[in-house]
Amino acid sequence: MKITKDSVVSIDFKLHLGDGKVVDESEGDEPLVYLQGHEEIVPGLEKALEGKTKGDSLKVVITPDEGYGEYDPDGIEEVPRDSFPEDLTLEVGGELFASDDEGNEMEVTVKEIREKTVMVDFNHPLAGKTLHFDITVRDVRAATAEELEHGHAHGPEGHGHDHD
Repeated sequence: MKITKDSVVSIDFKLHLGDGKVVDESEGDEPLVYLQGHEEIVPGLEKALEGKTKGDSLKVVITPDEGYGEYDPDGIEEVPRDSFPEDLTLEVGGELFASDDEGNEMEVTVKEIREKTVMVDFNHPLAGKTLHFDITVRDVRAATAEELEHGHAHGPEGHGHDHD
């Protein structure tokens, strides 16, 4: 079966930024499983995998516009120190989760800690970077009706979470 929209795809991957130093990878026997065509992985990788089949291996280079976007200097904000829980230990380079005005959770990086404020970066840590993937397609199957309804792939034991 070829990878097309609504396929459940399992891949082994290694990601580096052009220097060969791995910054992310699938873990041992646990491949990354996603639903093709549902924006679960970066657009450039989804496009590169379209039409591939089980067993295919490929190297893919993805520019920021097809990856995590360009780095936006306006994505750095100064937040009052008292907006953070008192017992939270802040450190430069630390990653935290914050919610936007609509309640969407996002990861932010602590850039600088000042006496009364904290500079946080809302850019994805890989924004502005060219991504180099080594991929092996482990499996491809048609999504179930339930997976399509939920908009994401479920593992072999079911989806393991609740939908509100």
